[in-house]
Amino acid sequence: MVMASPLWTPSQAIAEASAMRVFMRYASERAGRDFDSYEALHRWSVDDREAFWSAVWDDNGVIGDKGERVLADGDKMPGARFFPDASLNFAENLLRETGAGDAIVFRGEDKVERRLNWDDLHALVSRLQQLMIARGVKAGDRVAAMIPNMPEAVAGMLAAASIGAIWSSCSPDFGPKGVLDRFSQIEPVMFIACDGYWYNGKSIAIADKLAEIVPQLPSVGTVLIVDYLGEAEAAAGATPKAETLDAALATFDARPVTYRRMPFAHPLYILYSSGTTGIPKCIVHSAGGTLLQHLKEHRYHAGIGPGDRVFYFTTCGWMMWNWLVTALASRATLLLFDGSPFAPDGNVLFDYADAEKMTYFGTSAKFIDAVRKADLRPVDTHDLSTVRVVSSTGSPLSPEGFRFVYDGIKADVHLASISGGTDIVSCFVLGIPGEPVYSGEIQGPGLGMAVEVWNDDGEPVVGEKGELVCTRAFPSMPVGFWNDPDGEKYHAAYFDRFDNVWCHGDFAEITDNGGIIIHGRSDATLNPGGVRIGTAEIYNQVEQMDEVLEAICVGQQWDDDVRVVLFVRLAEGVALTDDLVKAIRTRIRTGASPRHVPAIVLPVDDIPRTKSGKIVELAVREVVHGRPVRNKEALANPEALAQFADRPELRA
Repeated sequence: MVMASPLWTPSQAIAEASAMRVFMRYASERAGRDFDSYEALHRWSVDDREAFWSAVWDDNGVIGDKGERVLADGDKMPGARFFPDASLNFAENLLRETGAGDAIVFRGEDKVERRLNWDDLHALVSRLQQLMIARGVKAGDRVAAMIPNMPEAVAGMLAAASIGAIWSSCSPDFGPKGVLDRFSQIEPVMFIACDGYWYNGKSIAIADKLAEIVPQLPSVGTVLIVDYLGEAEAAAGATPKAETLDAALATFDARPVTYRRMPFAHPLYILYSSGTTGIPKCIVHSAGGTLLQHLKEHRYHAGIGPGDRVFYFTTCGWMMWNWLVTALASRATLLLFDGSPFAPDGNVLFDYADAEKMTYFGTSAKFIDAVRKADLRPVDTHDLSTVRVVSSTGSPLSPEGFRFVYDGIKADVHLASISGGTDIVSCFVLGIPGEPVYSGEIQGPGLGMAVEVWNDDGEPVVGEKGELVCTRAFPSMPVGFWNDPDGEKYHAAYFDRFDNVWCHGDFAEITDNGGIIIHGRSDATLNPGGVRIGTAEIYNQVEQMDEVLEAICVGQQWDDDVRVVLFVRLAEGVALTDDLVKAIRTRIRTGASPRHVPAIVLPVDDIPRTKSGKIVELAVREVVHGRPVRNKEALANPEALAQFADRPELRA
C-alpha cells in the first residue's frame, strides 16, 4: 500500500536552489507566465512544445545552428519533426570542457583503475577520429563495439559521432549468436572489441568468440582490439582483420577534434530490443533528439551540472550507458564501473562512491534489494555525504526498497525511481527535484512528455491500472527501425493499439499524489478471472520476505482460465515447506489482494534474465506452455530456462 505521507521532503532551500526550480523561473520569464508549481510547468511543456524545447536548447547552450522552425507536423506520431532546419554534432556538445579536471574515472572491479582528464579524453577522441577517417569511415557508416563500460567505449562513440557515423554497442558477455543477431543486421564497417573482461574476480578471454564472430560480418574492414586483460596482441593475432587499438593509433598524434554538423534527425545510435521473443529490433535514435532529451533529464530532473560525479551501473548493451555518457555535456565527470557489483563483496559500489565523492548514484531495483537482503547498511559504513541523488531503474522499485534506501543507505537523499526504455533512449517518468518522494511511486512525468494512463477504451484514468501512453510527440522518438523502409514494424511496435498515440507497453497507474507506479510489462500482466493484475505487485510482497531472494511470476492457461504460477529462488538453507508456501500466499493476499495469490508456488535455483538484468517473464511463460523460446542468445543465463520446463506440478 502506498504511504499517505512522503518518505522524504527536501528543505525549502534545497528545493529553491534545484536546477528544476531555476529552470521554472527561466521558463516563466520566457513565457510571460508564472509557473508556481511543477504541475503548471509540465502542463506548459506539453501544451506549448515549441516554446518549451526551444527554451531547453537555449538554456543549455546547445552548440549548433538552431534554425527557424522548432516543430513541423507536430500533431503526427510518428511523423513529427523537431528542429527540422537545425544542424549540430553530438560529440561537439559533449566535448565542450577542457583541462586537467577528471572527465572519466574507471574501475574494472578491483583489478583495473584508470583516470582521464578532459584533455586526455580530447586526445584519445582525436586519435580515434583520425584512425576512423583513415580507414574510410564516413557519415552514416556504422561502427559496432563489443566492449566493457570503459573509457575506450566512450571515446569510440564520440569519435564516430564527430564524423557523423552511427555507434552501436553490446557487452562482451554476449554469445556469438547474440552479437551476430544484432550487428549482422546493420552491416558495420568497423568493429571494436576487447581481449576479454573481468567478472566476479575472474578474467574471461573472448578471443575464441571473436574468431567466430568476425568472419560472419563481411562488411567489417577494420577490427580493433582494446587491451583490458593484457592479452590484446594474442587476441588480435587470432582474429581475422584485427590489430590492437594501441598499434592502430600509434601513427596518429593528438590534435583538435573536428566536428561535422549534421541535421537534428541524423542517426547517432542503433540500440536493440531484448530479442527474447525473436530477432532483436534495431532501433535508430537521432543525435539531436538524444542530446536534447538527455540534457533536459540530466540538468532539470537529475540536477547534474559542472563538477558533478555521475555513476550508473550499466553495460554497453543497455540504454542506460547511452544515457550516462551524455552527462559529459553537462561538464560532469563519468564514474564508470565494469564487472560484478558484488566483487569482491556488496560494498564495492559504495566504496567507489565514498572514494570518488560520487554525487549521482544510479543503480537497479534488484541491486538495492540484494544489498538489503545481504544485511548491508552503507549508512553506517561509508561516507556518502556527497551523494545527492540515488536513482533506480531496470524494474519497479518496491516500497520496501524505497524505505531501505532512506533507512540503510542515506536518510537525506533524493531517491529518483525512473522508467523509460531502449525505445526512447530516455525516460517517460522520473525524479522531480524539489518535490516529495512517496514510497513505491515514481515522482512524475518528464517535462515535455504528455504521459497518461489509459484504460482499454482509450480513456485517461487516475487511480486505476492501465496502459502507459504518451499522447504527443517528443524529440527522442526513434528515427525508425533499421531495415524497415516503410515504417511498418515501427508503427506496429508503438502505434497499433491507439492511433497517433505512443503505447509503451507498461502496465501503470497514476496515483492521487500525481506519481506513477509501474506494475510490470503489459504483455506480462496476469488475467485470472479476466482481471488484469501486474506482476510487480506480487514481487513487491514476496521479495520482502527474508526466505525469498527473488521471484518470477507467469500466468498459465488452465481450465479455460489463467492461473497464477509463482517461482521462487530461496535464500541459502531455506526449503519450500508447506508452511512457507502458506506464508507466501498470506503475504500476497494481505499485501496485494486475493486475486494476486498464486495457485501454485514452486522453487527454482535460478531465474532467467537479459544481459541488462531484467527477468524474462515472457520466456518463462513460453517454456511453461511447452512452446520454444526463439532467441535464447538474448539471455545472460539461458540454462535457467530448463528448470521451468515440463514441471509435473504444472500438469495437475
